[in-house]
Amino acid sequence: MIQQLPRWVFAGTWVLAMTAGMVNVIGLLGFQQQTITHLTGTTSMLAAAMAQAHWQAVGHFAALIGAFFLGCVFSGVLLRDSALKLGRRYGLALLVVALLLFSAIPLLEHRSNFGLYAAACACGVQNAMVSTYSGAVVRITHLSGMFTDLGLFLGHALRGLPVHQRRLSLCLVVISGFLLGGVIGTLAFIRLGNFALLLPGSLTFLAALGYIVWGQRVRPKSERENDAGLS
Repeated sequence: MIQQLPRWVFAGTWVLAMTAGMVNVIGLLGFQQQTITHLTGTTSMLAAAMAQAHWQAVGHFAALIGAFFLGCVFSGVLLRDSALKLGRRYGLALLVVALLLFSAIPLLEHRSNFGLYAAACACGVQNAMVSTYSGAVVRITHLSGMFTDLGLFLGHALRGLPVHQRRLSLCLVVISGFLLGGVIGTLAFIRLGNFALLLPGSLTFLAALGYIVWGQRVRPKSERENDAGLS
């Protein structure tokens, strides 16, 4: 599936990984110091809270996981299949992500955990959307898989085995985007606090509008009519 991905998908993946990096670092620097874009640490914290019978914390971590999961469910319902095809409602999914990030700002300003849940839901939508259009080979909101692949590629190279160049490029795209997003998000949070979420939200909103306009221009009329009939 990777070989079939057009180049614009790599550019879009880099932008979305960058926004995810921003969101996650803003969550880490915020009042709860909570990771948002991935669930491994959150699940471990949930387990620790359960073991210690800290039921308020259990409810919080479970809600955070549930919000991310709910975003993934929404993305699955909206996009419906795993084939990359213009008009598969990616623009709408990105608009939902942007609106969730915008709505998180006033909630976080009032120190409400629901701001974290809104941001986590946005990341769930975004991560599942990229998994869907890429055939479930890309995760842009966490990097364990990307670094695992890089290690495998290095091992293969040391043994003189062929390296999957496009997969390697995709790993570097996601890692560099997420890292740069973390740097930008930190600088923005220092200056703007929770309003730093305006940056990833605005980028996602612009990406949604750009995708919708571009997709309508390049898709055949017959496909636009078919999608309209499926709506």
